[in-house]
Amino acid sequence: MAERERRITPPYGGVFVPRTRVMDADAVTRAVTRIAHEVIERNAGLAEVVVVGLQTGGVRLAHRLVEAFERIDGSQVPFGTLDVALYRDDIGLRPVMPEAVTAIPGDLNQKVVVLVDDVLFTGRTIRAALDALTAYGRPRAVQLAVMVDRGHRELPIRPDYVGKNLPTRRDEAVDVTDDGVELGDMVRERR
Repeated sequence: MAERERRITPPYGGVFVPRTRVMDADAVTRAVTRIAHEVIERNAGLAEVVVVGLQTGGVRLAHRLVEAFERIDGSQVPFGTLDVALYRDDIGLRPVMPEAVTAIPGDLNQKVVVLVDDVLFTGRTIRAALDALTAYGRPRAVQLAVMVDRGHRELPIRPDYVGKNLPTRRDEAVDVTDDGVELGDMVRERR
């Protein structure tokens, strides 16, 4: 879970308390490798693919995906990062903190952008990312890769590549790290 998300969880902060580990480090590695193979197969190679990780949770996974491409195919795929804070539709409902770096590797016109995030929940972050991408060109296609799809969609957005489908309650939290995926709760910090 992104540090930014921990800080803004109502009421103004919280700490993630894990209950269950649903994927260990090996399972995350296998999921990244499987997703890499699926991307290569679907796009008949990687010649036109650009990988963009969403700040902050998707960047680490996007980097791992690019490393997997190099191991599998020998290709060095362009890699970028995107902070969507200023494109969100809930700016008036929660604090806006554009604190992470956006670095897009060149023009996205006619490229296949593989957008990577750690957890897909309501779909609102992905909607914001789609809006933000238009500032960098008009991709031929945008494909979505996530480690965890937890459901509860509020917008008609569906991932192309999923590490794990994990049905959750709305009040639960999911934390994705290199060490694995944990399901738990956000607990109010005591001050």
